[in-house]
Amino acid sequence: MKNSKTKGLLSLILAIAAVVVFGFLGYQTMDEIKLGFDLAGGVSITYQTVKEDPTDEEMSDTIYKLQQRVQNYSTEAEVYQEGSNRINIDIPGVSDANTILEELGKPGSLVFSDETGKTVLDGTKVTSAKAGMYQDDTTGMDKYVVSLTFNEEGKQAFAEATKANIGKPIFIIYDNQVVSSPIVQNEITQGSCEITGIETFEMAENLASTIRIGSLSLELEELRSNVVGAKLGSTAISTSLKAGAIGFALVAVFMIAVYLIPGLASVIALCLYVGLILILLSAFEITLTLPGVAGIILSIGMAVDANVIIFTRIKEEIAVGKTVKSAIKTGFQKALSAIVDGNITTLIAAFVLFWKGSGTVKGFASTLALGIVLSMFTALFVTRFVLRALYNLGFENAKLYGSKKDGKVIDFLGKRNICFIISLAVIAAGFVGMGINKANTGDMFNYSLDFKGGTSTNVTFNEDMTLEQISAEVVPVVESITKDAGIQTQKVAGTNEVIIKTRALDVDERQALNDALVEHFGVEQEKITAESISGAVSDEMKKDAFLATAIATVCMLLYIWFRFKDIRFAASAVLALVHDVLVVVTCYAIAKWSVGSTFIACMLTIVGYSINATIVIFDRIRENLAVQGKKDLKELVNASITQTFTRSINTSLTTFIMVFVLYLMGVSSIREFALPLMVGIVCGTYSSVCITGALWYVMTTGKQKKEQAKRSGKKEK
Repeated sequence: MKNSKTKGLLSLILAIAAVVVFGFLGYQTMDEIKLGFDLAGGVSITYQTVKEDPTDEEMSDTIYKLQQRVQNYSTEAEVYQEGSNRINIDIPGVSDANTILEELGKPGSLVFSDETGKTVLDGTKVTSAKAGMYQDDTTGMDKYVVSLTFNEEGKQAFAEATKANIGKPIFIIYDNQVVSSPIVQNEITQGSCEITGIETFEMAENLASTIRIGSLSLELEELRSNVVGAKLGSTAISTSLKAGAIGFALVAVFMIAVYLIPGLASVIALCLYVGLILILLSAFEITLTLPGVAGIILSIGMAVDANVIIFTRIKEEIAVGKTVKSAIKTGFQKALSAIVDGNITTLIAAFVLFWKGSGTVKGFASTLALGIVLSMFTALFVTRFVLRALYNLGFENAKLYGSKKDGKVIDFLGKRNICFIISLAVIAAGFVGMGINKANTGDMFNYSLDFKGGTSTNVTFNEDMTLEQISAEVVPVVESITKDAGIQTQKVAGTNEVIIKTRALDVDERQALNDALVEHFGVEQEKITAESISGAVSDEMKKDAFLATAIATVCMLLYIWFRFKDIRFAASAVLALVHDVLVVVTCYAIAKWSVGSTFIACMLTIVGYSINATIVIFDRIRENLAVQGKKDLKELVNASITQTFTRSINTSLTTFIMVFVLYLMGVSSIREFALPLMVGIVCGTYSSVCITGALWYVMTTGKQKKEQAKRSGKKEK
């Protein structure tokens, strides 16, 4: 016993020391975490097209290609249209505009010409240009190349050009300057080639960059570049951090109060989790934005969820008479499948979203994936290590771990028709609301400037306004004119200039805003300029997000089908996801919540949260089926949902607490983000408990009835 206590004490000291060390390192690295444009500001560059009247197609194509290019600096970079012939680029986490401009280059015209000066193809036909290096087999020396890939039209044109110019150069001309003149060795028909004979890798990189820059549909010239402050301001960041700390403290108190010794073990593990995630955010140089914060909140919820699943199992084992030591061991074993399946399902979604998504979707996916991996590690290893240490230290009384006896089975399926009707009515109300909005305003939703674009007003104040002054004094004045809370403000570093982005303002509203700024702040009328801007969330980004979500949903369906060996489990889970998304969309439509860049992240968070809760219930149904079979399916499903009901409520409550504190303490933009999340958490819990099991039951019994009918028909024959 003495050795056991010594071992437990040493283990506990080791765990606490790890928490202190990693917590300290995490705190130290907070300043090194790359923040997105909305949290920390960055460089804003405005280009103007050389062509006076570019077409919408040319502008859209150029914006999309620039969006792909600037993601080399940050996945959170935004590219959007201003006026009819200007393009804005916002790159977070950087402060040297000149360096960015030098590296990005001056986007100009690029053509491929033969010796006669005839253009054989232009840069828009180039889909990729990459620098590379290889070792010569004969000399052993390093050789440097640029690999080019063409689209289908470029493939044909390049094949014809190389066939006609074997032994002759093809000139690559950028802004009327020859940047390379490789000799054609043979006809190239496969749509890709290599430019050889480059002296250094740096020269290869520069050539590849020039070709990429010149593959735009339009030639651009720099109009202005500024270093700007965060969209949300330092107040939003500080209040979010405070809210996160308070929310975490409340969750810690809740876990200890409800789960006693296991709860204490989970709190120690979660503290380590927070420290580790801060360190890894910095180590992997993940750009953190508001949607990224959503991914972390979701992963914290899942980390708590894993612990709740384990502790519920431990209580059940103690209730059937097992010793605490045996209950701990068995509890972790029985909880493993639900934890692994739930986390892997969400991890699949995160990988697909990172692969196919762009912009804020990538940021959300990266923080979510990192959080999931860490949450599994802390729940399955750290919590177990600490729990065993506390047990060895002398906390062996079963009362300190709780006991969960089988209570009365709740007849959830008996109310399934009522639940189905309520859900369908809410979703139908959403479609009606969208129709009414479309008829009244021309849009189904209250799209923010991120989605629909708006007006960018540049104001030069008479004094250097701080971000806090802008939030407290300027924003209320602007809101009094626009009657809209979705206002974004940015301060241009080193000047008195402030950029105010609002919904689209008509001529009268622009004048009213100008008059209000002159009246309240004494600014000069001529120092106020306004331009129309496009949405920062481009059509391509929306398509990428939709496509990524669709692929992720299919992948999750296939995984659930594979793991549960029953397509009805997968179909029920996906239908529940669609249900949750549509219910939240209903709230957006009826309550006219602002649909902005965080809308996508919010929907993705709800999908990830809901699928995890559903997996836990399905895991229990699968377990009970293995023991009891399908004799009384209704009783089995009701029992499974009842057995996991406490877990469903407690996990939802802890996650809800985190988001609710964020809502109470956050600024208006944070609240716009937190409110739909709270609705999604409640809706996800409701669907998991009241919808998914019922859907699986209806599908399963429906199949059984069909099989019985077939057998009856054969007997009659």
